[in-house]
Amino acid sequence: MEYARKYDLFYQYICIFHFFVVLLQSKIVNISTMSIFDQVSEDIKKAMLAKDKVALDALRGIKKEFLEAKTAPGSDGELHDDKALQIMQKLVKQRKESADMYRNANRPELAEEEMAQCAIIERYLPAMLSDEELATALQTIIAQVGAQGPQDMGKVMGVATKQLAGKAEGRAISAKVKELLQK
Repeated sequence: MEYARKYDLFYQYICIFHFFVVLLQSKIVNISTMSIFDQVSEDIKKAMLAKDKVALDALRGIKKEFLEAKTAPGSDGELHDDKALQIMQKLVKQRKESADMYRNANRPELAEEEMAQCAIIERYLPAMLSDEELATALQTIIAQVGAQGPQDMGKVMGVATKQLAGKAEGRAISAKVKELLQK
């Protein structure tokens, strides 16, 4: 009889453990499937509560661009993550260019603000490839395309810009392709 009670108690513990595992898995799935648009919306709420003006300005700028992309003519009303990443890369580039212009105009406080917003936007972008990783990826693409020299740069760039979108800047890709094809 004692054995049956121990087995019953053990079975109850297993059921409770299984319940919590399933609960945790469902929360993890919900977090990982959150779109960038939804993540930015959630982060706007957090920035408002934290009264973080720089983050709030940057996130509102992102959301404005996202909403414009969702409602643009020819859009299906959805914003896919790949398009969202392109928009954020554009915003980072704009912020860096603005910061350079402010530095040239001797306005370091405005340049600093632009770079702070740029850092917030970059949190949503995937990590950029290092020079070595970029060279390795491009060598693979060159071999895949069968490029022989600088005359095949267009073929390589077409594939490289698609495969490395969000992982490296276009200028860096172009310069490295040119360097590798001239060897």
